[in-house]
Amino acid sequence: KNYTMKKLFLTAFVLISFIGSAQKTENIIVITTDGFRWQEVFKGLDPAIANDKKFNQGDSTYIYKNYAGADYASSRKKIMPFFWSEIVSKGQIYGNRDLGNKVDVANPYWFSYPGYSEIMTGNVDLKVNSNSYKANPNVNILEYLNQQPKIKGKTAAFGAWDAFDRILNEERSGFPVISAFDNVGGSKPTATQKLLNDMRNNSYKPFNESECLDVFTHYQAMNELKTNKPKVLYVAYGETDEWAHHGQYKSYLDAANQVDKWIKEIWDFVQNDPQYKNKTTIFITVDHGRGDKIKTQWTDHGSDIAGASQIWFAAMGPEIAPKGEIKTESQIYQKQFAQTIAKIMGYTFSADHPVDTEVKEVFKK
Repeated sequence: KNYTMKKLFLTAFVLISFIGSAQKTENIIVITTDGFRWQEVFKGLDPAIANDKKFNQGDSTYIYKNYAGADYASSRKKIMPFFWSEIVSKGQIYGNRDLGNKVDVANPYWFSYPGYSEIMTGNVDLKVNSNSYKANPNVNILEYLNQQPKIKGKTAAFGAWDAFDRILNEERSGFPVISAFDNVGGSKPTATQKLLNDMRNNSYKPFNESECLDVFTHYQAMNELKTNKPKVLYVAYGETDEWAHHGQYKSYLDAANQVDKWIKEIWDFVQNDPQYKNKTTIFITVDHGRGDKIKTQWTDHGSDIAGASQIWFAAMGPEIAPKGEIKTESQIYQKQFAQTIAKIMGYTFSADHPVDTEVKEVFKK
């Protein structure tokens, strides 16, 4: 009997050790850049938009000089150099519909709050149908991870748009959500946090009080990463969507190029920090797509705009097989992201609502 017990114990121990060694990701950074189209991600700049006086801000020369290439591959790499060098060689990029690789939102609305809710809750709640919707009743993946004993209290979110307090239900979910003009550091900000708050509060406000410029969201998040070392971090940039709504293609491309630089900065930091190095995964996506069929509709999205359900995502980290640009025909939905994020961290996300299954292709086989 003792021998059998010992043998069983040993087998269990070996199994647990094996599972333990397989799980390398201890930290996850989720990044979104609002409404950035798959068309630019995979095909680079669109000449039909760049040549249109309504959209090029009188500076097509600048657009072509900075973002045009001999072909799709060179143009997209100019817009997102880190994406198309580092991530494509070490991670995975999904959503090139020209190759039949389809990623879509599953919600029927095709705009921001429902999209972020779908990303974060792993579910489509049809009641979540407005950008001014109340605090989200659905539990989100960040909140779930924040409750896990090993990583409790190690979650933070930074978003340029003020709706993130409601999308992530800051009051209920119990982790800090710094959105738009929220101050960092509470009642006792450090000197750096005070400076970040002052600069943001006294900045140019092209989107009024509902959204700050991405630069402030980024540096608040970077400061958090360097000083508090969260295990779960969410950074939500907004300018790609804002400049598109304004019909400013140059600024839209500049904003995407800047986000790419910031993703590189985040990755360079984590890969040079002992707590994060080779133990961190980044997951990058968007809340919705935009028009393209009718070129003038690139500025817009919503259920009445053809193609606005079409999105993309990318991931890189120790759990992710380095498959590069995914060229296989498949259909993935945004509601699969929450469980994918959970599984990358070694958990299974469950909530009172249904949670869709993860994107299985992402993981190392």
